[in-house]
Amino acid sequence: MAPETQQKIIDFLVVGGPVVWILLGFSVVALTIVMAKLIQFAGLKAESTKSADKAIDAWRKDNIDLVIKSLHTQRPIDGVVSFAIRALKSGSMDLATIREETERLALKQLHMLRSFLRPLEVIASLSPLLGLLGTVLGMIAAFQKMEGAGSQVDPSVLSGGIWQALLTTAVGIAVAVPVMTLHAWLERKVERVAHNMNDVVTQVFTSREIKRVDSLQSSAKEVKRAA
Repeated sequence: MAPETQQKIIDFLVVGGPVVWILLGFSVVALTIVMAKLIQFAGLKAESTKSADKAIDAWRKDNIDLVIKSLHTQRPIDGVVSFAIRALKSGSMDLATIREETERLALKQLHMLRSFLRPLEVIASLSPLLGLLGTVLGMIAAFQKMEGAGSQVDPSVLSGGIWQALLTTAVGIAVAVPVMTLHAWLERKVERVAHNMNDVVTQVFTSREIKRVDSLQSSAKEVKRAA
C-alpha cells in the first residue's frame, strides 16, 4: 500500500474518532462471521438433498445397506434422515417417539446452522445508531467551537465540523447495509435447509406408511386366495 494511501486512512480514522474505530471493529467481526458461515455451509453441503433422495429410494426398496452407503451423516439433512430410517427399521421406539426425536435432532441441526447469525443482526442494527451518535457528538463539538470563537465566527469552522460529524453516519450505513444483506441471505439459506429437511423426513415416514399399507393389502389378497 502506498504511503499516501496509508496516511489518508490514518487521517480518516483520526477524523472519525472512536465511533469509526468501533464501526471498523464491527465490520471485521461481521466479515469473519460471514466467511466462517460460508465455509461451514460449503463444507457441509447443507442444502443438498441428493444423497438423502438416494437413501429414500433405497429405503422404499428395503435396501438398508444402500441407505447407509448413500448418506453422509455429518451433513445436517443426511444426519436427520439417517436417524429416522434407523429408528424406524430397528422398531425399538414407537412411532410418536421417533417423530419427536427426529424433530429434536432437526431443530438441533438448524440451531447449529444459525449459530452466530444473531451477532450479524445486532451489528446491522447498531451500526447506523452508532453512526448517528457520532454525528450528534460531532455537531455538539462543532457548535462548541463556534461558541468559543464568539463574534469572530469562521463559517469554515462550522462546515468542517459538520462534514466530520456526518462522516460517522456514512460509515455506519456503509457497514450496516452489506451486513444486513448478508444476514438476510444466510437466514434464507437456513430456511431452505429447514424446508428440504422437512420434505425428505416426511418422505421417510410416508414411505413407511405406504409400505405398511401395501403389506396389509398383499396379506388380504393372500387370505382371499386361500379362502
